[in-house]
Amino acid sequence: MSTKKIGFFEKYLTIWVALGILGGIGIGHLAGGSIEVISSLEIAKVNIPVAILIWLMIYPMMLQVDFSSIKKIGQRPKGVVLTLVVNWLIKPFSMAFFAWLFFSKLYQAWIDPGMAGEYIAGAILLGAAPCTAMVFVWSYLTDGDPNYTLVQVSVNDLIILVAFVPIVGFLLGITDVTIPYDTLVASIVTFVVIPLVAGVLTQKLLLKSHGDEWFKKVFLPRLKPVSIVALLATLVLLFAFQGQSIINHPFVILLVAVPLVLQTYFIFFLTWFAGRRLKLPHPVCSPAAMIGASNFFELAVAVAISLFGLHSPAALVTVVGVLVEVPVMLSLVALANRWKY
Repeated sequence: MSTKKIGFFEKYLTIWVALGILGGIGIGHLAGGSIEVISSLEIAKVNIPVAILIWLMIYPMMLQVDFSSIKKIGQRPKGVVLTLVVNWLIKPFSMAFFAWLFFSKLYQAWIDPGMAGEYIAGAILLGAAPCTAMVFVWSYLTDGDPNYTLVQVSVNDLIILVAFVPIVGFLLGITDVTIPYDTLVASIVTFVVIPLVAGVLTQKLLLKSHGDEWFKKVFLPRLKPVSIVALLATLVLLFAFQGQSIINHPFVILLVAVPLVLQTYFIFFLTWFAGRRLKLPHPVCSPAAMIGASNFFELAVAVAISLFGLHSPAALVTVVGVLVEVPVMLSLVALANRWKY
């Protein structure tokens, strides 16, 4: 039996992310005030270069969504219901709790109380955005059912369109952060609806003209590096804009990472043991836990930038989420395989 392997770029994504962060910090430090020229290119609080890069991250993911697979949801309803409950009724609120506990209480000596709300906001944006892309990799590496994973991702994409705004709005409201709903809705339209529609239309056109095998084995693999390159370029820009602040306060990265890592492990264990209690088979239980634990960090980064700006603590939290997600999820992949049943 052949051993499943993660792709080269995905396998070393943590290294690329770390290099992108270091490169961005270095550029920001060396460029000084001149970096403000790029950061000032905004429309409705959205930085244009970053918006283009984030769109390039999300569009290839939307090409993989097959909404016709939703009709298969009735075959394994318990697994889908479990992950939907975790993703939308538990995860955003547990993330809000961890963020409040650390940023408002435990970190009072290091984080200014006036800025704690924005750090909490960034964490909430991560917690309210369930994964729609890398989860395919995590599922594959743990022998998850690919059809189930596809159904879950498709359902999540639909729910994001209607649930993300009210959940984020409610949670940000109770943290005393003023939220402009028009900007939040505009972000969802820009970074979910438009690429989703573009992805579906592109998929239909290419399937009709070139066939399913060419689309999956030739086109999608060629497009995959686009997302990673766009992600890395986004990180370089984000950390270039935040560079001087990070150099002045390097300890903040570690502080931010702690509640994000705790949240990830908490959601994984909660979903895993709930799935075992529901007697879900391993190919369903494993991707269910992975989907709950991971985040749609591209969306979180986009909305954080739109709502609070490129230089904000909220944007920094979402970017740190990218940094910690890959190594943490790889550790959970190893754990799921060790517990395989």
